[in-house]
Amino acid sequence: MQNINTLHQLLEDDMRKFIVAEKTLQHTIPLWIKLVNSVKLKTILLKYFDQIKDHVTQMDKYFESEELQFVYNNHKVMSTLVSDSEERILRCEDFTVKDACILSCIQNINHYKIGCYGTAAAFSNVLGKSNIGMLFHQFEVNEKQIDDRLSQLAEYEINNQAIMHLPSNK
Repeated sequence: MQNINTLHQLLEDDMRKFIVAEKTLQHTIPLWIKLVNSVKLKTILLKYFDQIKDHVTQMDKYFESEELQFVYNNHKVMSTLVSDSEERILRCEDFTVKDACILSCIQNINHYKIGCYGTAAAFSNVLGKSNIGMLFHQFEVNEKQIDDRLSQLAEYEINNQAIMHLPSNK
């Protein structure tokens, strides 16, 4: 582990974490999609998966162009979010509740990524690295768009379906 003494080093450290986090999701999201019952949720998650693959490709290209190296280490926050989500999903027996659970887990991860990419865009712009700053801003916009679609689906469909499966012995 290298010490971080400059904003540039902090940004590079963040970027290394981002690519690991996205690659973790690139492995995880298809497994969760298989568990989804709602066609609309599945469609949104497939689009999200495509965005994740695109983010990985673009970050790989940037790392290559800047001759940056990264070690595939564990991303502690993303690993915790994923493992907590997997544990919750496994405990959901009803398929409508499982859809609500998967949607909420994706949104938790999504909200974390919105903050990360927004901060990285700000760091990049301050450092005069507008090319990567614009890329991180676009990633943030992508995450917000997915979040909006998930919120609408939760509000108007998924949560309403899940509430119908309340236990009768309140």
